[in-house]
Amino acid sequence: MDLFQAQERIAELSGQVQRHNYEYYMNDNPQISDYDFDQLLTELQQLEKEYPQFAEENSPTKRVGGTVTKKFETVVHQYPMLSLSNSYNQEDLIDFDQRVQKLAGKKVEYTCELKYDGVAIGIQYKNGQLFKAVTRGDGTKGDDITENVKTIRAIPLKLTGDYPDEFEIRGEIFYPLSVFKALNESREDIGEDRLANPRNAASGTLKMKDSKVVSSRKLDSYLYYVLGEDLPFKSHEENLVAAASWGFKVPKESEKLFATYQSIEGIFEFINYWSTERNNLNFEIDGIVIKVNDYYLQEELGYTAKSPRWAIAYKFKAEQVETRLNQITYQVGRTGAITPVANLEPILLAGTTVKRASLHNADQIEKFDIREGDLVQVEKGGEIIPKVVGVNLEERPPNSQPTEYISQCPECETNLIRIEGEAKHYCTNETGCPTQIKGKITHFISRKAMDIDGLGEETIELLYAEKFINNYADLYTLQEEDLLKLDRMAQKSVSNLLQGVENSKQIPFERVLFALGIRYVGETVSKKLAKYFKNMDAILNATLEEMLAVDEIGEKIAESLFFFLQKEEHLELINRLKSYGLQFEIVEKENTQISTIFDGKTFVVSGVFENFSRNDLKKTIEDYGGKNVGSISKKTDYLIAGDKMGPAKKEKAESLEVTILSEQEFTEMLG
Repeated sequence: MDLFQAQERIAELSGQVQRHNYEYYMNDNPQISDYDFDQLLTELQQLEKEYPQFAEENSPTKRVGGTVTKKFETVVHQYPMLSLSNSYNQEDLIDFDQRVQKLAGKKVEYTCELKYDGVAIGIQYKNGQLFKAVTRGDGTKGDDITENVKTIRAIPLKLTGDYPDEFEIRGEIFYPLSVFKALNESREDIGEDRLANPRNAASGTLKMKDSKVVSSRKLDSYLYYVLGEDLPFKSHEENLVAAASWGFKVPKESEKLFATYQSIEGIFEFINYWSTERNNLNFEIDGIVIKVNDYYLQEELGYTAKSPRWAIAYKFKAEQVETRLNQITYQVGRTGAITPVANLEPILLAGTTVKRASLHNADQIEKFDIREGDLVQVEKGGEIIPKVVGVNLEERPPNSQPTEYISQCPECETNLIRIEGEAKHYCTNETGCPTQIKGKITHFISRKAMDIDGLGEETIELLYAEKFINNYADLYTLQEEDLLKLDRMAQKSVSNLLQGVENSKQIPFERVLFALGIRYVGETVSKKLAKYFKNMDAILNATLEEMLAVDEIGEKIAESLFFFLQKEEHLELINRLKSYGLQFEIVEKENTQISTIFDGKTFVVSGVFENFSRNDLKKTIEDYGGKNVGSISKKTDYLIAGDKMGPAKKEKAESLEVTILSEQEFTEMLG
């Protein structure tokens, strides 16, 4: 076979294997026997081995794996992978529908699809080729598991038809239940432990370093959301139909996995159907996802810090079991909050063995009259955190005594307080309570805060026990010669720890602010405060009223921040961290401002525009000195109104006497 013949045969075989893959996995319609398919694949592998110069990057032979990854690279998502808001009753869905209809000012069409209980994935395609596959991670960044995802036959390596040049498609990777059952049976046969549940097993499989093992596990996938700048359609349903024509396995209406409705009643019908029919599926689902179909309206509704406002997940009622409550103990959180915990007779629940469950607070214990020795009903809240939801009073032991909630901290014996209006009890000894101290340090070093490599909870326990650290500022005084004297601290681990501490001095101001562990000051709030005040000194000198002036900072957050900064011990910690070289001011980017004509003015941008994308419009506002905010308030100066803007925003702007500008009027203001 000469070079030309080899190249032609490789291209021919690649096309045949790809086509038969599609018929088998997408259409459940195999055109040839498994033996004949294997013969085609073997011939292709052999030719690619002999003529590697003609092997394509995304050849079908990649399905068998073979790549060994030492470490998964962390990748920033082009579009954040946010979680969905959850609901457990029809009232929540009615409220969701009413909110959306009010903002849209018209009848809204929704899509309904299954909530697959697997591993969320975002897959990028460029020029019809699979380019990169990334896990959800923390929503902002995830792990690049491209080589492992290429082994999953339900996910196309090359597309067909009229697809965009670049886009991302998201979905879920999971174990078919039949495959999972067979896997557990084979593990038992060789004396290995059974895997607890399909979701955890799928997650573990996708993080395996050898893609050949991943290929052998027969994972499956449904892909259900298309993102990109140049999509062919402006509705979720139409883009899914198009994705199917490009070669993707998507939920289809013909299989009743997907449907569109213009009424809440239709959504309830879909939910009721799958609440029982889900038991007949060969994969696990834990609910139904409801989305606004119109992409323009999705953009109009926008996002909260954690989830899109245009989608909601209805979760099926959690599995419930009954077991004995042996003992009630109490945990102390890093903010001093006390959480009572039920220590249970171990029992299998939703695929995992449960030994402990949350009792939430004193009110919850009193509400159900929960006592040690009771038979209690346990379920997984959101099918993640076990919780006690009831008591079998008929089986209560005759010598049972009511639970007396503790009055002192179980760690430091400080008298507990309960703030009016709050459900939790608190230990106020934040600088002397060991659990609070270690909890604050653990939060400080966490990935979203200072992200200090080489440090974990066990090491913090050791350093605290040996009196090397008593707060997070002490981390910056650790010395190599002292650490080397400790058990389990060899030269390499000590070097990694100290290098991680040193590297953390480059972490930007907003994450340092979050790392301080101020109650109610989370990741998003820290970013807003840093952007508004620019540096720590400005925050320290700010009045309560000035803190309240920051966009989306409410009274509870402002008061918590203000009173945290009044305490001498907190100021001392901040000053120490400053002296160690941590970042306590925003590093200003190169100034691209063109003009100051909008200085001090705030804008809300809403709708679809002819000459600007919304992002371009917002950048222009900033280039001319203005500030963009997400919602209309009495502090808003201008609303720039585009096509398809919701009438509710217009009405609110008019009621607050906010100036409403058209795109043309805004352009004229720029001169």
